[in-house]
Amino acid sequence: MDKQILQSLASDLKRITLSIQRNSFSSADRFNQEAERWLEQSFAGADGATEKLLEKIAIVLKEKNDLKKAEDCLMYSVLLQNRSS
Repeated sequence: MDKQILQSLASDLKRITLSIQRNSFSSADRFNQEAERWLEQSFAGADGATEKLLEKIAIVLKEKNDLKKAEDCLMYSVLLQNRSS
């Protein structure tokens, strides 16, 4: 599992959160696309617990841009940062 990929995914999740909170939905959509790219790469070599976490992130990324998605993205961002350090 590549820690840099997980950190990049965590960073994009945090950017999605900030974009949604600022009502910049076009930016949120762009960071969502980037997060999906990192997510695909993250599955390679992920252990069981990390894989379950990544599956939940995949579900969240498909949700509409609202405050619940922002909160979920922030939570998963912190969890990924903890896992990658």
